[in-house]
Amino acid sequence: MTHARRRLLAAALALPLAARAQAPIVIKFSHVVAPDTPKGKAAQRFKELAEARTGGRVKIELYPNSQLYKDKEEMEALQLGSVQMLAPSLAKFGPLGVKEFEVFDLPFLFKDTAAFRAITEGPLGAELFRKLEPKGIKGLAYWDNGFQIMSANRPLRQVSDFQGLKMRIQSSKVLDAQMRALGAIPQVMAFSELRQALQTGLVDGTENAPSNLYTQKIHEVQKHMTLSNHGHLAYAVIVNKKFWDGLPGDIRGALEAAIKEATAYANAIASTENAAALQGIQASGRTTLHTPTPAEMNEWKKALMPVHQEMAPRVGKATIAAAYKAAGFVAPD
Repeated sequence: MTHARRRLLAAALALPLAARAQAPIVIKFSHVVAPDTPKGKAAQRFKELAEARTGGRVKIELYPNSQLYKDKEEMEALQLGSVQMLAPSLAKFGPLGVKEFEVFDLPFLFKDTAAFRAITEGPLGAELFRKLEPKGIKGLAYWDNGFQIMSANRPLRQVSDFQGLKMRIQSSKVLDAQMRALGAIPQVMAFSELRQALQTGLVDGTENAPSNLYTQKIHEVQKHMTLSNHGHLAYAVIVNKKFWDGLPGDIRGALEAAIKEATAYANAIASTENAAALQGIQASGRTTLHTPTPAEMNEWKKALMPVHQEMAPRVGKATIAAAYKAAGFVAPD
């Protein structure tokens, strides 16, 4: 047992016996990806920390892989209180009416991970979370999952390679515009349905972080992947606001500490997990990985930069300007 775990156990045992004897508060934590992804591992870490820090007064029930709800249904379930916690991708808030979150979907907005976290860990990230509260949702943390790549059954090197492909996306008007700018046909689809849809030809390709593609075995039904790093995938850990506000103060404080530590863990493992996933994909021999040349990347950027201006009325010019400033974004020539 590590020193940290001994410390947590000692703190739990130090609680009054009456407090330890109470029936635990159950928190259902649902998400749509596999347990061995960065998000899945971070959720497990949060469970361990939360239960230890509260001395068993809280029980976290994890439901990965859409066990409880499809990703289109889980937000409504949270608002109704059927599930207490979620970790949806940031694109999920656009359909909820908080369109400013779709700023994260703008292609090539982030030059590196530090630029992304300058938003999530800064004033804009906090402001976006406040916009969720009228919807009955409390934002607790942003969990990083790194840059996204493209996949299809034909090489995607030039923009013309996308022509006519049916590409699965999350429900985001920005992602819709992105695929159309490339000449593809966007198809909104639940992540849990993606592998079968690719296998049967219902869709031709997709975009996602390598860890998600690998754990869902997407590489087994896609012949090519392009390391485009065109978008950044992240999640918001959210909770039903009424439930959260009704928790005893000491419980809420312990959970906040657990979330903070789990967030540091999630963000620390994202890059290594994605690197390991790419190694696994390559070792499988099922998928060919392509690294775009600078000329190819410039062509992609030239095609996709107009999406920023096109989506400004939807996302909000002020939100985009704040994101540009925080991320140090410089439009390509």
